Amino acid sequence: MRSPKDFFRPLAVGAPDPVREIPFRPSRMIHFFDPSNEKMAAKVPDLLAKADVVLGNLEDAVRADRKEAARDGLVKVGRAVDFGDTQLWTRVNSLDSPWVLDDLITLVTEIGDKLDVIMVPKVESAADIHYVDRLLAQLEARAGLRRPILVHALLETAAGVANVEDIATASPRMQGISLGPADLAASRRMKTTRVGGGHPGYLVRTDPLGDDLTAGRTTYQQDLWHYTVARMVDACAAAGILPYYGPFGDIADVVACEDQFRNAFLLGCVGAWSLHPRQIEIARRVFSPDPAEVAWARRVIAAMGDGTGAVMLDGKMQDDATVKQCRVMVELADALAARDPELARAYEESARG
Repeated sequence: MRSPKDFFRPLAVGAPDPVREIPFRPSRMIHFFDPSNEKMAAKVPDLLAKADVVLGNLEDAVRADRKEAARDGLVKVGRAVDFGDTQLWTRVNSLDSPWVLDDLITLVTEIGDKLDVIMVPKVESAADIHYVDRLLAQLEARAGLRRPILVHALLETAAGVANVEDIATASPRMQGISLGPADLAASRRMKTTRVGGGHPGYLVRTDPLGDDLTAGRTTYQQDLWHYTVARMVDACAAAGILPYYGPFGDIADVVACEDQFRNAFLLGCVGAWSLHPRQIEIARRVFSPDPAEVAWARRVIAAMGDGTGAVMLDGKMQDDATVKQCRVMVELADALAARDPELARAYEESARG
């Protein structure tokens, strides 16, 4: 068992000091691209003004015979592009694969100064994070990096869900956790072939109206992922890290994509993955607080003064609990507005009424 004090000591001689608090940087969408695809990689500079995070994917969706090309392509992009305020992430191959060691060695030593976060797939326990944590410290020392690269875990197995609290607190590097619904569905033996979203067979039905058990009974489709997202959000909030919804695979169904993203936002997620440029705008809109709600939250905060007691505002009671809710909304809005001028203008106009 490690002493809590050891969390803030480097795990390798010459490695940078671990962070003491995960910085909140806008990450409403984590936009995936395949670095082995030269045409796709060439479009990365154009994405920087649209996406909060650009992620070079080395794992799923990259064929086995293209793994090295993807790794080399990401190094080329990392060296050539000035990312400015946009974060550069990568998803390395899984820890049981023959490629992950070369992924980590190459990326940290070649473009470690550009990488903000490394996403680790199929994390099942804190031991997986401990392995990556120590290895990254050794590589950072070798590369002479002055800041630690953060780690993001993918929740894709039943074991990972069972251990999510331990995973969230496994290392000071832990930046956040994303839900990976497709692999998780397979791990759980769920009977769905969809990548995220609901399923028409997962429903509840209103009570019968008479002897005919089929007449007039309304059905409502349920969310397959509600429990897992809520548990992941709780684990992340308790650990001081950030929760994310993962992919929504039906690119054409932008309506259901927006619904799934909004569910995740309302439950506490700060962002989601975008697999196609059309999903970038959906995530940007959904994971940004509505200007009218932000204006209302500012009114509540102003009316509550020091945050104690209770007041009536437009016929609604406000107390210390509601002002805390409002501060969450306003603090997020301010952080996003600092990066997004269009959103900042919308908040200002709404505040003026």
